[in-house]
Parts: sequence; C-alpha cells; structure tokens
Amino acid sequence: QVQLVESGGGLVQAGGSLRLSCAASGSIFSIKAMAWYRQAPGKQRELVASIISGGSINYADSVKGRFTISTDNAKNTVYLQMNSLKPEDTAVYYCKANIVLVTTRLEYQYWGQGTQVTVSS
Repeated sequence: QVQLVESGGGLVQAGGSLRLSCAASGSIFSIKAMAWYRQAPGKQRELVASIISGGSINYADSVKGRFTISTDNAKNTVYLQMNSLKPEDTAVYYCKANIVLVTTRLEYQYWGQGTQVTVSS
C-alpha cells in the first residue's frame, strides 16, 4: 500500500557531497516521521537523522554539522544532504517512514530498499 523509493547514492571522494532522496507513495493519510539509517558491512544498522512532523530533528553525533535532513511535505519526500563526507560514512543508507494509511487510519512503519554510499579516501 505504501512504497518508499530512494535515490541519490553513489561514489564520492572524501570531502565531497551527496544528496539522498526518499519519496513515499501510496495510500498515505499522513506521515508522522521520516528518518535515515545506515548500515556498514559487519555493523548494525544505525540512526543517522530523523524528523518528526512538527519539525523536531535529531542527528547522530557522528554526522552533526555535516548532514542535514529536510522534507518536502507536498511531495512526501525526505532528503539527506551529506557534506564533508568521510570514508567512515560508507554504508547502505535506508529511509524509514511512519505513515498513517488512508484505509485504516492506523500508523505503520515502512522501509526503503536502500541506496549505497561509498566514500573513497
């Protein structure tokens, strides 16, 4: 009923920038929160940044001052602007959304398929 489609990953040199996008579509009544997670090889998935409807934003300490999360509510899209990238930012980045469905008016959690970000030194 809901799809999250991510884009914007790729290969970049250290110090460079990338912008990830995640668009939600389907039977959406409202979006309560959106977030970006990442998972590096051999490591657990970790929260990178989150934004709650109403504007509350949270960042992992490792990305504060370098990454910016934002939303376009009209497009049901969340962005992650990543600047000053480091090799340790290399991971698969996943979008997550907490969405209330039109049909049930209940809140569910959805994940995107992931997009690879590789930062070379």
